[in-house]
Amino acid sequence: MHVIVLSTSVKSLLQVKSLAPVLNELAGQGNWNFALDDCDRILRIVSDRVKPADAVHVLRTWGIDCKELE
Repeated sequence: MHVIVLSTSVKSLLQVKSLAPVLNELAGQGNWNFALDDCDRILRIVSDRVKPADAVHVLRTWGIDCKELE
């Protein structure tokens, strides 16, 4: 399994809840989580099938700024 780490502009649990169906479809339920207490508001996705560019594209479609972290 690969871990994708993205810095995001997500600021609230309400935003996380609204993104949940999209992220569940992308990566599967339980395969992603946010660390909103981190200064980069990190999204971690654990998956062998999701590519970082796909995750970035999906989030940007929903108005979320994000970029992959090394």
